[in-house]
Amino acid sequence: MANTGNLDASIEQLLNVEKQMRLAGDVAGTRKAVTDILQLCFEARAWKTLNDQIVVLSKRRGQLKQAVTAMVQQAMQFIDKTPDIETRIELIKTLNSVSAGKIYVEIERARLIKKLAKIKEEQGLIAEAADLMQEIAVETFGAMAKTEKIAFILEQVRLCLDRQDYVRAQILSRKISPRVFDVDPSKEKKKPKEGDNVVEEAPADIPSLLELKRIYYELMIRYYSHNNDYLEICRCYKAIYEIPSVKENPADWTPILRKICWYLVLAPHDPMQSSLLNSTLEDKNLSEIPSFKQLLKQLVTMEVIQWNTLWETYKNDFENENISGSSLGEKAAEDLKQRIIEHNILVVSKYYARITLKRLAELLCLSVQEAEKHLSDMVVSKALIAKIDRPMGIVCFQTEKDSNDILNSWAANLEKLLDLVEKSCHQIHKETMVHKAALKV
Repeated sequence: MANTGNLDASIEQLLNVEKQMRLAGDVAGTRKAVTDILQLCFEARAWKTLNDQIVVLSKRRGQLKQAVTAMVQQAMQFIDKTPDIETRIELIKTLNSVSAGKIYVEIERARLIKKLAKIKEEQGLIAEAADLMQEIAVETFGAMAKTEKIAFILEQVRLCLDRQDYVRAQILSRKISPRVFDVDPSKEKKKPKEGDNVVEEAPADIPSLLELKRIYYELMIRYYSHNNDYLEICRCYKAIYEIPSVKENPADWTPILRKICWYLVLAPHDPMQSSLLNSTLEDKNLSEIPSFKQLLKQLVTMEVIQWNTLWETYKNDFENENISGSSLGEKAAEDLKQRIIEHNILVVSKYYARITLKRLAELLCLSVQEAEKHLSDMVVSKALIAKIDRPMGIVCFQTEKDSNDILNSWAANLEKLLDLVEKSCHQIHKETMVHKAALKV
């Protein structure tokens, strides 16, 4: 009790000093008085008194901004020294209420919310943690370091993915432009101009820009895996593969390059997929895993691929990829078969103008009904132009020309015909002249 009495008396004395300094407008004096009060409470381990004093001091009339900032920053150092989790949460909530709506302590408030969200997550309350993090829009904070902003937004995305809120995760991920990871940090450090906001240094526990790049793409892989967007997953792995620290270490890049190959094969055929396929084939590192190089070469070569042979060759690799924590599974195995069938249909369309459904089904190793279904799906998705004459059982791969194209081709044909007639007349005339000359002689 005596200690409590001494503490109250000391606080009362310092409150009077704080009042005099505040009314006199002495920034340094007010700041010192405020921090001394908090230090006294901390040393006495009077956590309830500490919370009360923080609220009282922040609400005093005409309280200086610098004093509130110093008070919040000092109290934040005490958070990790609290005796139990309840006291810690209470102190964070007190500081959060004091800093709410004050732009000069917005960074401190963001860090407090992050700590509170981490505690909630450890308690298994992921939805609450995600809601807390979403309250803060760090992208509007001018004074916060770029890496800290990115790390904060990535934490928001991760919590949304953990609670399976994929729509919000996508909205939050769009706040980060992938171009930001390609900036050279050494060239970016410029002296701030007069009147500019001074950007704070990022705390020591914030990862570097390249580490954040990897975290960003790993989170995007989780998002795209939700709706099996294979091409985007492949592009994310490609971006991770391009990180210098990954490219220098074969133990790191080999599994990533394998995944790039699998997702390229699983992605539907389009110009972007084709471009990525060719650029991956040109990669020298691919020679280290020849079976995958062979797999990609088969897709580039305009030849029919036998599904059974391919599956026997790569079945073990495919299933091992599943064990290594990737999302390859039964759905991916079905999609792989689908992609091989699509490739084969495109190959057939290159070599044939017309083909019977029966022969097409033989080439694809499918029944006539399945071949027709796959062909129809490709025509609907505009991957191919074809017409099926079902009574005759004939597929026609020729494109239908419009009237202008037909007229142009007729005009070209007539031009060729007239050229031939003119050449023939010239040759006949020449022969006649030669014959006449010979007769005269």
